[in-house]
Amino acid sequence: MSWSKKFEELDKNKHDRSSFDCAEVALNTFIQTQAAKHMQAGISRTMVLPEKISLLNQKFPICLFYSIAPSSICRETLPAQLEKKLPRYPIHVFLLAQLAVHKEFHGSGLGKASLIKALEYLWQVNSHMRAYAIVVDCLTDSSQSFYSKFGFEVLCEYNGRIRMFLPMKTVAQLFS
Repeated sequence: MSWSKKFEELDKNKHDRSSFDCAEVALNTFIQTQAAKHMQAGISRTMVLPEKISLLNQKFPICLFYSIAPSSICRETLPAQLEKKLPRYPIHVFLLAQLAVHKEFHGSGLGKASLIKALEYLWQVNSHMRAYAIVVDCLTDSSQSFYSKFGFEVLCEYNGRIRMFLPMKTVAQLFS
């Protein structure tokens, strides 16, 4: 299997969601049953990297996906040196809600590539709608380790998961 060169917005008529398997039930369920509904409701946007060749059903298998949404955090969750510089009302952030690579592509570098693409996309959005940081909620210890490698720092525990953040100032250093 080989992947396309371009990320596309999820289209349930074009992309085969049912064949996606990243070995994490929650992420598989999200792409297979929730992502399109969330997009239709205006909750989030899911981008996919499809394979180059379609299946017999004329749909393209998904190699990886990421999902993003607007969100906010309380300034009290930030480290003290950052907290004191911010206003007392909720701080706008971008939530990297989901990021998953099909298990056949684990270890191929696609996770890193999709994270960079998601950060680049959110940096572009930031020029129109400002946010303080990008946050992720880590499903597993390995996902926490993955995000740590790219500069994300632990923010707090949120809904039983470790929430990490990357300030937009840091993202700016990558893309400006």
